[in-house]
Amino acid sequence: MTAVIVSINISPGKGQRKKPAGQGLLVAGHGLDGDGHAGEWHRQVSLLASESIDTMREKGLDVGPGDFAENITTLGVDLPSLPVGTRLRLGAALVEVSQIGKNCHSRCEIFKQAGDCVMPRDGIFARVIEGGMVGDGDAVEVMAGVPAGDAK
Repeated sequence: MTAVIVSINISPGKGQRKKPAGQGLLVAGHGLDGDGHAGEWHRQVSLLASESIDTMREKGLDVGPGDFAENITTLGVDLPSLPVGTRLRLGAALVEVSQIGKNCHSRCEIFKQAGDCVMPRDGIFARVIEGGMVGDGDAVEVMAGVPAGDAK
């Protein structure tokens, strides 16, 4: 099975569920154009697998792409198993995994409803290396790790 982007999701501010947009522009060194989490830091773009969202649906929640504040919802790739430094070709863009999971400082609405949330353990974050348009249905290709001399 080919890994694909299921949904591109955007919100203007932080701490909000994101709305599916169909497509978006990933800007090198910045993130998803128009999204509140974009900026010059290591968590420019967030990704979550639709398989992880399905786990929460099995717990009885009515959730979908963007509800975990992820920018890009994927299908067919085990995101949390990718080591930091892995590069992913997403449509016309190239991103590099910068963080696996995150600490959840305040329990989100999903955690309050289900007693669990997948984003802190299954979500990944990336920096945009090469910008470009990305959209629903675009292929996700797992590339090699950080090229020699590029490691920081």
